[in-house]
Amino acid sequence: MISKEKIKELEIFALQIRIETIKAMGNLGFGHIGGAMSIADTLAVLYGGAMKYDAKNPKWEDRDWLVCSKGHAGPAIYSSLALKGFFPLEELLTLNTPGTRFPSHCDRNLTIGIDMTTGSLGQGSSLAVGVALGHRLDGKENYTYLVLGDGEMQEGQVWEALLLAAQKKVNHLITFVDYNKQQLDGYTKDINDMGDIRAKIDSFGWYTQEIDGANVAEILEAIENAKKQEERPSVIVLNTLKGKGCCFAEHVTLNHHMTISPAQMEEALSVLSVEMERLVTA
Repeated sequence: MISKEKIKELEIFALQIRIETIKAMGNLGFGHIGGAMSIADTLAVLYGGAMKYDAKNPKWEDRDWLVCSKGHAGPAIYSSLALKGFFPLEELLTLNTPGTRFPSHCDRNLTIGIDMTTGSLGQGSSLAVGVALGHRLDGKENYTYLVLGDGEMQEGQVWEALLLAAQKKVNHLITFVDYNKQQLDGYTKDINDMGDIRAKIDSFGWYTQEIDGANVAEILEAIENAKKQEERPSVIVLNTLKGKGCCFAEHVTLNHHMTISPAQMEEALSVLSVEMERLVTA
């Protein structure tokens, strides 16, 4: 049973991730706001205790790895890392500016705490399977966490990776599908409908779960269930809302990448500060 105190801690952390991400993108004036917001709750659970890491030793060999295949969500990961002490929070304000350590897509050669460079959609799936297999060959117990976008699932390389992971019984691979039902230029059902993603992956031999991707308790429980699997990889399909928690991005069709005015940023931060106050005092 997950304690109420732990749930509250993770919900506050998710809000902090959203706040710092909006600040960074708002300071820049644009960014991939939609897909960064929709995985904030999952990142809060991972960096809030589900994942092994050491902010003082980012290259710790026994750490778990995170491969965010939808690399445009990198700013939310940067916020998570900064909040956990990998680097100062103020550095986030250099997002995507000349000389920054924080590009719009994840780059392991630039950002402390990023395990894999991603951004060309679909490729992160194969990289994550390779990482997990490599750890197993080295006799390590590390977990590899993979984050996929639902629009990204239209890439054939994703399904090749899913097949291989099942064939090789890569049980220390846990994949999240950010099922926010939108992609760059519209809704996935209108562009290239993926149908029942969970059923498809289940048919490939994976252990599958589908949950509320904004519920930290469900996310944590699903990870714990996945870790009990000894013979197959796991996927957790996250039912999410693109732009979740950002008032000017929620329920907007074209919110994959948006310009952000100072007024929009201030409004979003004001709304989140009220929610933060409610959580903290509850």
